[in-house]
Amino acid sequence: MIKELSKCIREYKKASILTPIFVSLEVVMECIIPFIIARLVNQIKAGCEFRVIAYYGCVLLVMAGLSLTFGALSGAYCATASCGFARNLRKDLFYKLQTYSFTNIDRFSTSSLITRLTTDTANVQMAYMMIIRIAIRCPFMLIFSFTMAFVMGGRMAWVFLFTIPVLGIALFSIIRKVMPLFKKVFKKYDNLNNSIQENIKGMRVVKSYVREEYEKEKFGKAAEDICTDFTRAERILALNNPIMQFCMYTVMIFVLYFGSYTIITTRGIALDVGQFSALLTYNFQILMSLMMISMIFVMITMASESAKRIVEVLQEESTIHNPENPIYEVKDGSVDFENVNFKYSEKAEKMALSDIDLHIRSGETIGIIGGTGSSKSSLIQLISRLYDASEGCVKVGGIDVKEYDLETLRNQVSVVLQKNILFSGSIKDNLRWGNKDATDEEIIEACRLAQADEFINLFPKGYDTHIEQGGTNVSGGQKQRLCIARALLKKPKILILDDSTSAVDTKTDALIRKAFKEFIPETTKIIIAQRTSSVEDADRIIVMDKGTIDAVGTHEELMHNNDIYREVYTSQNKAGDDNE
Repeated sequence: MIKELSKCIREYKKASILTPIFVSLEVVMECIIPFIIARLVNQIKAGCEFRVIAYYGCVLLVMAGLSLTFGALSGAYCATASCGFARNLRKDLFYKLQTYSFTNIDRFSTSSLITRLTTDTANVQMAYMMIIRIAIRCPFMLIFSFTMAFVMGGRMAWVFLFTIPVLGIALFSIIRKVMPLFKKVFKKYDNLNNSIQENIKGMRVVKSYVREEYEKEKFGKAAEDICTDFTRAERILALNNPIMQFCMYTVMIFVLYFGSYTIITTRGIALDVGQFSALLTYNFQILMSLMMISMIFVMITMASESAKRIVEVLQEESTIHNPENPIYEVKDGSVDFENVNFKYSEKAEKMALSDIDLHIRSGETIGIIGGTGSSKSSLIQLISRLYDASEGCVKVGGIDVKEYDLETLRNQVSVVLQKNILFSGSIKDNLRWGNKDATDEEIIEACRLAQADEFINLFPKGYDTHIEQGGTNVSGGQKQRLCIARALLKKPKILILDDSTSAVDTKTDALIRKAFKEFIPETTKIIIAQRTSSVEDADRIIVMDKGTIDAVGTHEELMHNNDIYREVYTSQNKAGDDNE
């Protein structure tokens, strides 16, 4: 885990190294100052001249200035190192997510990934900051102060060693009880973020069904659950402070009592006033160091669970990889499924697709129809390697898709998914996701083919109209047509529409299909639809049922030979006649 996280330090190694160096120098200055003060007290007691006092004063002033300088430098470098480390950590997490296949993404919920990128990263950043500064300062201060206390106070300094086992046992017991609580609470954070995400994305539905109170109650329960677990953890961690205070004041009482007794009984021979004042200072430094160490343990205890969750994402290997010698050219848009079986998880008991044997010629228009859950979308996701087939082989252009360079394959297989997504920015910005170098003329042409040009020109700013996040300021049909235009700009050899015209009227749907037939005849077009009218003029229609291909044929053939297709067609057209 540490090895994986340390990779994120990179260009901040210098700041990470300089921080403990300057911290160490600051500690040296702070530990020598009491020693100098003790010497000054003894000199004053002996009746020294003013020049001696001035000399010691100047030395103390220089040392205090150096201590302040080293402290400021360590703080500045620490801030640079910890913030830079967190920046790289977020960057690595985000970049890693971009390499994930859909199978990998299915393992983590969206809310969990957001928590890992935000809350968990902040916890690890705080822990790293404490490690390179306070975790260096405290042990170093502890060792140096104990050494100087032993030099100044002799055997009396051994009392400090008795506090270490007490604190060690207490810290171990606290951490042992707190760790399982933190493990639980971060999973509940994921659930809380999931509740927030669902509520915001589905706000229109929430308001339409007047379910605000239900959502508030659900959120309140999730928040209360986290609060309860955190309260339990904090109550246990709170024991750390009174234990520290007990040890600190016990040692202080011992030093004050026996130190005063030694000075009085030996008349300053075994222990003088200067030594005693230094010993009290070192006593305070030692106990404060111990207290800070306990705080570090608390922070690291909390951050360790966050670190595990982050490393889990960083070490997750994509289930889809580029081959060693990838092919960078797709010959044509032919698609072949050869004895393909597929399931979403190795643990799944049932195959999502079974015994798929299908051959699509380049340039064909293929319709796919079937009931909900018939695995229509699962079928087409194998073509662009959003998932890999569990068994069998999927070929594009006569070559196994696993032999292609992923970027090359996906640029030639353009998919308009069932859930259309637009990003914040202008219409042009969104369309250039298909081709970042597309000219204005190419954009307009793609929009004409997708029947989007007409409504875009009705906007006051036309193609420069700003799209809100998620495309909330355009209708469902407009969003679908923009997504189709975006896919067309890739100029793919295979165009897949996964129920991507469900929100447009039948006339517009027909115009889109007509444009495809006339202007991109060489492109293989695969259209998944719920309406038979969207696929009835296709070269062939595939009827899916329960993850298998039930029939393949033209509209006329299926009307005669396939009960499923005929039933769907009849029910839809009867509904249309009844409406008329």
